[in-house]
Amino acid sequence: MRIYLDMCCFNRPYDDQIQSRIRIETEAKVVIQHKIKNIECELIWSSILDFECSKNPFEEHRMAILNWRNIASTMIMIDTSVLERARNLISIGVGKYDALHVACAIAGGAELFVTTDDRLIKRLRAAAGVVAMLPQDALAYIEKWYEN
Repeated sequence: MRIYLDMCCFNRPYDDQIQSRIRIETEAKVVIQHKIKNIECELIWSSILDFECSKNPFEEHRMAILNWRNIASTMIMIDTSVLERARNLISIGVGKYDALHVACAIAGGAELFVTTDDRLIKRLRAAAGVVAMLPQDALAYIEKWYEN
């Protein structure tokens, strides 16, 4: 399964873990990353992930996240087709950076877009081309928890 994790997902382990939701999302994201390392899933990386990561003021976090670039099976650069898709997403209310992430995920053939952003997931329900989920829902989907 080809997966795209957006930057808020990569940053989740660095958020305050007091809230149970944040802890659960962090644990699910870590399990998904374990599956990527074990080649059970493929990670898609993008130039917008590079850009956003470069803005992280914490060098340790930035370097840990950038290591995933080397593990990714696919690197998507922003081109005219990605920009066109991003413009379409912006027209339905998706933010600029989020639109670029989603457009890169689609360009990379992602079967799953993983984010911790509830509003983005709601907006993407109206968009074709990508299935967006919270980390815990994505893990359930990957592991087929609810299939009989």
